[in-house]
Amino acid sequence: MTERIVLAYSGGLDTSVAIGWIGEATGAEVIAVAVDVGQGGESLETIRQRALGCGAVEAYVADARDEFANEYAMPTLKANALYQGHYPLVSAISRPVIVKHLVKAAREFGATTVAHGCTGKGNDQVRFEVGIQTLGPDLKCIAPVRDLALTRDKAIAFAEEKGLPIETTKKNPYSIDQNVWGRAVETGYLEDIWNAPTKDIYDYTATPEFPPAPDEVTISFEAGIPVAIDGVKVTPLQAIQELNRRAGAQGVGRIDVVEDRLVGIKSREIYEAPGAMALITAHKHLEDVTIEREQARFKATVGQRWSELVYDGQWFSPLKRSLDAFIDDTQKYVSGDIRMVLHGGQAIVNGRRSDTSLYDFSLATYDTGDTFDQSMARGFIELWGMSSKVASSRDQRVAGA
Repeated sequence: MTERIVLAYSGGLDTSVAIGWIGEATGAEVIAVAVDVGQGGESLETIRQRALGCGAVEAYVADARDEFANEYAMPTLKANALYQGHYPLVSAISRPVIVKHLVKAAREFGATTVAHGCTGKGNDQVRFEVGIQTLGPDLKCIAPVRDLALTRDKAIAFAEEKGLPIETTKKNPYSIDQNVWGRAVETGYLEDIWNAPTKDIYDYTATPEFPPAPDEVTISFEAGIPVAIDGVKVTPLQAIQELNRRAGAQGVGRIDVVEDRLVGIKSREIYEAPGAMALITAHKHLEDVTIEREQARFKATVGQRWSELVYDGQWFSPLKRSLDAFIDDTQKYVSGDIRMVLHGGQAIVNGRRSDTSLYDFSLATYDTGDTFDQSMARGFIELWGMSSKVASSRDQRVAGA
C-alpha cells in the first residue's frame, strides 16, 4: 500500500507546491487538510478544489470557526493571556486546533506522516510537531521547507513547470498569518526594528489618527465568557467578530513588539487584534470587580505562565491542563457588564456592574453611610509592619556594633 502523508494546507503557493514536491521526494500520496479558523479569504470549497488540482489524492476541509472561538480563544480570554505582556497569542492558539484536525485526517485516511509548511527558525514548527506527537505519538512529521529544501524560488519554478492552478508571480514582502482572533505580520521591511510600520501593513484596523466618533459598547459576561453585546445575545465567535469590526474601525489592537521566540532569537512582529484586545481589557476589568485579591494576584502569575506554555507549543501539556483547571475555577463569579468607549486606538472602560461584585459601596465611600471602622487601621498597620520593624532594628544594631 502506498504511504500517505497529511499536509496542513493553506491554499497558497508554498503549500500548493508542497503537494507535488512531497510526492516526488517521498513517493507518498498527499492528503491536503485545510482548516477555517476565521482567516477569511477564499472559500473552503475553492481551496479544496485547488488542492485536488495540485495533485492531492484527498482534500479534507473543516469549518472550525466556532470550535476555535469556543475551545481556544475563550480559554485565552479567561487567562487574559498576553505573551510578554503584549501578544494575545493569535497564531499560537490556532495551531492546536489545526493539529487536532491534521491528526483526525491522518486516522481517517490511513496516513503515517503529517507535513506542515513551517521553516526551521520559527515557533510554529514546534507547535505543530509537539502537538502532533502528543495527539498522535505514532505519527511522523516532515516540513518541506525545512526538510526537503523547498525554497520560494523553487516553488515558483515547480508551479510553472507543472502548470499548477496557483498564482506564482505575486510576491508579498511580508509573512502574514491571520484568524478571527487577530493578524500577525513579519519579515521584509519590518526586520529593521528601527523602521516604523507602513499603513499598507494593516488590514483589521483603521488608522487611529483620524477616528470616527467614539463608540460606546457594553459587553456582558457569564463565568468569564462574553454572552451579549449591547444587550444582544452573541456566541463567542460573534462577540469576537463584532468587536473586530467596531474596535477595528477605531484602530484598537495594533501591537508592534520585538518578542522572544522559542528557538532563541528575537523577532519583530506587528499584530492586529482589535476584538481580542477589547475583550481582554473588558474581561480584566470585570475580574477586578469580582475576583478576591489574593486569588487575582496569583491568577496574574498563572496567566503569564499559561501564555508562555501556549506560545511554546505546550497546549496539550499536563501543566497547561492543570492551569486551565485553576483558571476555570476563578471564573465562577466573573459575570456582569462592562461598558467601554472605543476611540482613537484605545478601549477605555468607564462602567462596571455585577451581581457577584466584591465592591461594597458602604465600605468604599468616604461620605455619610461609611461602614468602614477606621479605628482598626492603627493596630493593623502595627502588626503588618512588625516583621520589617524587627528586622530593621536588628540591621541598625549590627551596623552600629
